[in-house]
Amino acid sequence: MNSELVDLIAGAERILIFTGAGISTGSGIPDYRGPQGVWKTRQPVYYDEFMTSEVHRVAYWQQKMEDAATWGAAPPNEVHRAIVRLERAGRIEMVVTQNVDGLHARAGTSRNKLIEIHGTNLEVECQQCLERSDPEPHYEYFRETGKAPVCHCGGLLKPATISFGQNLRTAELAMAFDAADRCDLAMSLGSTLTVNPAAAIPLYATERGTPYVVVNQGATDHDRLRAVTLRIEGDVGEIIPPSIDAALAQA
Repeated sequence: MNSELVDLIAGAERILIFTGAGISTGSGIPDYRGPQGVWKTRQPVYYDEFMTSEVHRVAYWQQKMEDAATWGAAPPNEVHRAIVRLERAGRIEMVVTQNVDGLHARAGTSRNKLIEIHGTNLEVECQQCLERSDPEPHYEYFRETGKAPVCHCGGLLKPATISFGQNLRTAELAMAFDAADRCDLAMSLGSTLTVNPAAAIPLYATERGTPYVVVNQGATDHDRLRAVTLRIEGDVGEIIPPSIDAALAQA
């Protein structure tokens, strides 16, 4: 256990936690950009392709249905639950996640403390009226017809995730940066920090001198930045839960 990490958590009252795919691999969900990542074997469907081509919409829904069948029922792991323990102790400013698996919400992170910056697979969103709904009826329709589902308003339905080439939701992005401006400790967990502007969120906190911790198995784009207070190489699932528990025990 890293004593510096424990002391940083113990001394903070408004922690911003930024999470990537590395925190969900312990739940059986593969990452996207690692050596065995999803994008090594799969061509992503870009947003403009989805919006303009039925062939690409069908390919997208097929990918999402395969994902749901493979790891749609994956449970939260001890990292997700440890973050919930921090929240219940009153120490979380915000959890900002790049993950679309919904595991923070399933673990019990409060909706008002969670920003899913790249969306969620737990809902389907109409690209026209923006209504959200349960994915399962739409997957059932796709399984039965082989056609991409359409909203009652005539708009195109899509899992409520941010696709390649799709703009992030500006309101949620602003909320995330506001949380970074208020926090007294920023922690990036299980992210390679390669995707912007999301990766800039924890870094933004350092402009006020806020301590910044990066924990990841493998290199990140922030590793050589002077703004990083503490860089820990290793499995987030082995490092973070005992560190959080030790820090809470100090309080």
